[in-house]
Amino acid sequence: MSIGRFLVIIPTYNELENISNKAPLVLSQDHRIDILIVDDASPDGTGDLAESMAAEEPRIHVLHRPKKDGLGRAYLDGFHWGISRQYDLLFEMDADISHPPAALPLMIEAAQTADVVIGSRYLHGRVTVSNWPMKRLLISYFGSWYARTITRMPVRDATG
Repeated sequence: MSIGRFLVIIPTYNELENISNKAPLVLSQDHRIDILIVDDASPDGTGDLAESMAAEEPRIHVLHRPKKDGLGRAYLDGFHWGISRQYDLLFEMDADISHPPAALPLMIEAAQTADVVIGSRYLHGRVTVSNWPMKRLLISYFGSWYARTITRMPVRDATG
């Protein structure tokens, strides 16, 4: 498979402090990576900051949604946006840096010989997220366990 254009979709809602840190980390991983920030009308000014970042960096794009409509819907809208612009690979990443940008080159390499590549915050039986409160970690961990049990899906991080 010849792949050359990558889009990292980052949904945002009140991520003003995170997005300015995350975008440069993502872009530094590969010159073929673009970012789509999907903002749900954040009242903290995240959408405005994203616009100013896009004005300075042509690899950053912004999709404004009129209201908070959920993470899943934000990713779907981002997928539609990326597919309509013929990106070769689409990635999901949270704005809070719980998905490490340094994993992108490994995922790009894996995509050369795979149809689907899944990253996980739970590798080798340990949690790799350091900036989450315990409650969020437990919800994610047990949510993934439940999904694996019910669906028999061999994925460690089903909560994304």
